[in-house]
Amino acid sequence: MTQMTADEPTGEGASESAALKRWWSVMDLRIGIVPVPVAIVVLGVAAVYVRLGEAPSDILMNIAVLATGGFLCGEIGKRMPVLRHLGLGAILATFVPSYLKYAHLLPQPIVKSITDFTDSSNFLYLFIASIIVGSILGMDRRVLIAGFVKIFIPLIVGSAVAFAVGCGVGTALGLGFTHTLFKIVVPIMAGGVGEGAIPLSVGYAQFSHQPQGDLFAEVLPAVMLGSLTAIVFAGLLNFVGKRYPNLTGEGQLQPGEQDVHLGGDAAVKFAPTPQAVGAAVVMVVTLYLLGALAQKLWNWPGPVVMLGLAVLMKLGRIASPRLEQGAYANYQFFSACVTYPLLFAIGVAKTPWEKLMGAFNLPTVTTIVATVAALMGTGFVVARFVGMYPIEAAIVNATHSGQGGTGDVAILTAGNRMQLMPFAQIATRIGGAITVTLALIAYAKFGR
Repeated sequence: MTQMTADEPTGEGASESAALKRWWSVMDLRIGIVPVPVAIVVLGVAAVYVRLGEAPSDILMNIAVLATGGFLCGEIGKRMPVLRHLGLGAILATFVPSYLKYAHLLPQPIVKSITDFTDSSNFLYLFIASIIVGSILGMDRRVLIAGFVKIFIPLIVGSAVAFAVGCGVGTALGLGFTHTLFKIVVPIMAGGVGEGAIPLSVGYAQFSHQPQGDLFAEVLPAVMLGSLTAIVFAGLLNFVGKRYPNLTGEGQLQPGEQDVHLGGDAAVKFAPTPQAVGAAVVMVVTLYLLGALAQKLWNWPGPVVMLGLAVLMKLGRIASPRLEQGAYANYQFFSACVTYPLLFAIGVAKTPWEKLMGAFNLPTVTTIVATVAALMGTGFVVARFVGMYPIEAAIVNATHSGQGGTGDVAILTAGNRMQLMPFAQIATRIGGAITVTLALIAYAKFGR
């Protein structure tokens, strides 16, 4: 017979303790990071606001709604047999809300709340800034600059091969060389919607004297379907990396050692305090504001300026190890807790379902898939010749065919390589700007 100590609950107290533990186990059931009971409450609160006809567009409402919706889609995708290896979590988190909005299955008050919040809060750029600065400050300083120089080689070669393959396939399928080049292949690698499709359509309109809106509608489907294709391929490469570890650095672009160790036993030495994380957040926002100011004053790409400043801080050892650890902890938080809510917001506010469906005809889909495959496949092959990991180089090349910053987030999420965001920004911003410039020059002479 076991002797009961004085501290052990008896009778009614033991029953209450068991009930409390059962409730705690229920509270520990989570959809991503959201406890299941909390998610149920969020849905109830949202339903009441829908009944009232208007939902708040502030950060409080959207933290709850976007976290619940984003992680629900992400967790479903992560648990689908086979398809989860293709980045289905990121795909569902982005395109399910887009379809729900299109089909009017997502209530209008919630759509308006999410759209207003996404458009006014700079939610996307806070995320990108945190990922860029945190990942750079957590990167190997001794090989950082070599990585930025090397990444242009697979990017340039991959772009050239993608142009050749895409135009060849489209022309062979009867789409015509000019249409394939300017309406499909160029938009895929133009840097997204705001930095790519819009300036392309404006330039095309000026030279051809056609309505800009019609031209925008022509190029947008290629941007979106190209990004979707890159997401799927990035998820597939992540699966390949699990099977063949020699092909990947698990987010590290090239072999090398860290001179400031942010993980393992050494992390205890520089464990960030709340004050260090707070200081890093202010630093991240300040670097973003400097980039935005440079864009306003001199028309320099703001994210690229921010990236350059972060690189200078890392190379010059301007940030202390504790501040670097704080920035890295901020990066980890955004990567783990904000990615799927952000993708859900992007799906509602910035991904028109009808435009995506507009590209679904066999010749166009085949051309888009061939273009993205050539871009990524070339990066994979060329990486070996410049001392980079093939899978990481291919995924960076994939972001060159993404939907701008939103595509970068989805592609890197599907590939489980969010550390590559600094290199993705080079591919998207610089690669996209070069593509748009050269395309408009060519269109002025040959496209009309």
